[in-house]
Amino acid sequence: MRVLVVGGSGFIGSALCRALKDRGHDVTALSRSPSGDDLPKGVNKVMGNVRDYGSIRDAFEGVDAVYNLVSLSPLFKPSGGDRMHDEIHRRGTEHVVRAAEKNDVGHLVQISALGADPDGPTAFVRAKGEAEEIVTESVLDYTIFRPSVVFGEGGEFISFTKLLAPPYLSILPGGGKTRFQPIWVGDFVPMLADVLGPRPTSNQNSESSGDAIEDEKHVGRVYEIGGPDKLTLAEIARLVHRSDGRSTTVVPLPMGIAKVGLSVLDFVPGFPMGKDQYRSLQFDNVTDHNDVDAFGVGIGELTTLKAYLNGHAGGRAADAAAAA
Repeated sequence: MRVLVVGGSGFIGSALCRALKDRGHDVTALSRSPSGDDLPKGVNKVMGNVRDYGSIRDAFEGVDAVYNLVSLSPLFKPSGGDRMHDEIHRRGTEHVVRAAEKNDVGHLVQISALGADPDGPTAFVRAKGEAEEIVTESVLDYTIFRPSVVFGEGGEFISFTKLLAPPYLSILPGGGKTRFQPIWVGDFVPMLADVLGPRPTSNQNSESSGDAIEDEKHVGRVYEIGGPDKLTLAEIARLVHRSDGRSTTVVPLPMGIAKVGLSVLDFVPGFPMGKDQYRSLQFDNVTDHNDVDAFGVGIGELTTLKAYLNGHAGGRAADAAAAA
């Protein structure tokens, strides 16, 4: 299949391009500044910005399936302020859907977020919710993924944890009780790729797998995806620092004080956090039902954050190896 990955040179996008290419698909990565260093050999690269429809429309010509991965981080205040969530997520999705419809694209895979809701408490989840509405109201066959935080090499979640909760003494809003359900990029990306058809077996060569049609059971579905463990921010901080041979003591910061502090710092140019980040720490980032089983994956097969931090990947069995 001819597949366009919008945001293909990013953390998740580059891993997805590699997985799709390995399965025999003809892959093109669209991004603002595609780099050969981020993408595997054989992946086509085109330049475009989802905020500018004219810069992306030609890339959709002749495409069978599109992945829309473009996203700002909810962990940090975006350059340009919270209005950028609307610009990138809602308006950008409008442009992707418009180009896909115009070119009769067969399937759109949209990366959303847990808690996506047009009436949600943060600019990020509101824009993600509005983007979902644009996708579901289109004429396209679609699949929507709502992942918790995704971690792995090149990701920002671990560095974010170190910034918010430094070693030795971590002063965390509410004592770091906000829960996350981190999923390893190496577990998440194959699920994304599975939407276009089953994983090739040892009997399939890359040429035959490229002829696979999309797996129709995923059409019109919205999947909540998380890792094997639901961990508080405090627990994550301890795991991260322990893997570096350090420790940290968590000291609770009353949420009221955190609100005042981040509200003031919201007006400081360049400061990485603000009111939206305070609001995001008031609700958990975990699944109501982890839909990994829709892709034939058991919870016990997923890589835990602990195993990854200790240099192991491949599910809970790796935890035993990490502890040995």
